[in-house]
Amino acid sequence: MDLKFMKKNNQYEHVKLDLPQSSGGSIDANYAVISLNRPEKLNAITLKTLREIVDALESMELDSNIGCVVLRGTKDYTKKPAFSTGADLSNPFEPGIKPSIPIHMTYAITLFHNCFDRIESFAKPLIAAVDGYALGGGFELSLACDILIASERSIFGFAEILRGIFPSGGGTQRAVRNLGFSRSIKMLYFGERVSAKELYKNGYVSFLAKEGDEFEKMLHDKACMLGNSATTALSIIKKCLKFGTEVSIPIGLQFEQLGFGVNSAAEDVQEGIKAFLRKKEPKYQGY
Repeated sequence: MDLKFMKKNNQYEHVKLDLPQSSGGSIDANYAVISLNRPEKLNAITLKTLREIVDALESMELDSNIGCVVLRGTKDYTKKPAFSTGADLSNPFEPGIKPSIPIHMTYAITLFHNCFDRIESFAKPLIAAVDGYALGGGFELSLACDILIASERSIFGFAEILRGIFPSGGGTQRAVRNLGFSRSIKMLYFGERVSAKELYKNGYVSFLAKEGDEFEKMLHDKACMLGNSATTALSIIKKCLKFGTEVSIPIGLQFEQLGFGVNSAAEDVQEGIKAFLRKKEPKYQGY
């Protein structure tokens, strides 16, 4: 199923899309790239940025030509390489939000949470490709992704406490689940910055490469591998891991049982079995 959406003409302000050739883009593979494209702001995030990411992801959800999505900072940086240095403090809220009224601020951060939740629940594999700074909201954005590929020069951190605030875009929740309690509390309490190499040892960074060609090749190879895999099975694995592990094991196993039944109807299952029996590489079509 190949759906055509108006926004696929790349008419966004804060992000840039690169699509597979089969979907009208230039990438010779079954994955797409969403690039944060505010280099003059070190890809600082606003609500508009997050909404554009969500809109782009929703346009790809049922596109059978896209099996994986990469989220990254623009390669054409003007100051320093950055995935994102966090929230744009010069443009933090929607019009009408009054920072002095608590219920207004609760509403404002709920809008951010809605976007982060939608990004995290995107059905297909989502790779965060971090080359440079991933700070504050940028770090939180990477925490909502599934796989993290980082260059060796990348730096992660939560600097909010140094300004008297805290990472409220899901940072206090997703950090513990991804980094562990002890690592998270050090970073959150002290505004500590940590290298990609250290987080690779910690297990948070999935793959580590030298910046430049090595990083780009690794990113392309891993995105191709996921983009060419069985889409339905990957989607079910993702839901079981992300949400089935938030409940008791008996209920989590119910996720698996239902997922197994749903996946059994996918054409890619038959393709995988036939290819195995014929000792050939499978050619998955996705859903």
